[in-house]
Amino acid sequence: MHRPLLFLAIGTAGAVAPLLLRATAEDRYCYQQEDDLSYVQNGEYDGRFTFFRVMFDPGYGGRGFRGRVDRKWDHDTPRAEQHLMKILEEITTLRPQMECGAIHAWGDPESFKYPIAYVSEPGFWSMSEAELKGVREYVAKGGFIIFDDFFAEHWYNFEEQWRRAFPDLQLVPIDLTNPIFDSFYHIESLEMYYRGQGGYRGARAEWYGAYEGNDPTRRLVAVANYNNDLGDYMEYSDTEFVSIDLSNEAYKIMVNYMIYAMTH
Repeated sequence: MHRPLLFLAIGTAGAVAPLLLRATAEDRYCYQQEDDLSYVQNGEYDGRFTFFRVMFDPGYGGRGFRGRVDRKWDHDTPRAEQHLMKILEEITTLRPQMECGAIHAWGDPESFKYPIAYVSEPGFWSMSEAELKGVREYVAKGGFIIFDDFFAEHWYNFEEQWRRAFPDLQLVPIDLTNPIFDSFYHIESLEMYYRGQGGYRGARAEWYGAYEGNDPTRRLVAVANYNNDLGDYMEYSDTEFVSIDLSNEAYKIMVNYMIYAMTH
């Protein structure tokens, strides 16, 4: 796994830059959501920091809003990662890949090039035996996983899949005392309430992590934003769907995740 850690230089974290972004018609991205998407077009790996999103089979042939195919793993893409990469480009000296993200299943040889993985909708997450082997190898090689966008009873499938992959690694609550919430921005509160649509409006966010070897003095290998959807807040940060304050907090937490993972 390529881990560009030692030469990372960071801009000042003392103040929050204006994080309300405007996507333009000229913005280019390799992957676009489409109903008939039988392939994913990834950019060629060139060593730059790239947003890696995990693809999986949600285990059913369901359809979502207005009958479109609902793959679950692709929620909020590509706008969420486009916006986050713009933030990282603005406030750090990383040169993030702006044109393309990376979308691979666990175990794909290409997945090991990226130190941070994002899993959307783990309430519908499933893994083949090859994918189980892949996620274990990813973490063993130093990879860091972010689970986001799941609520209420979705926890049970997430926990079941996690235990399949890591039966000995415990998921434990984490709070503001954890270094991940002070790795770039000093996060002052984790009191977030989901403002999205559907039956989860007003859900109170909970934060979980898993430590290497179950030792809290070692690195976190994964975090889970339960009853929350930071991807939503990033995707819609250029609209009136969510408040600027809420989307700013989502960006600050995601930036902290990125910096923590790149330096631990």
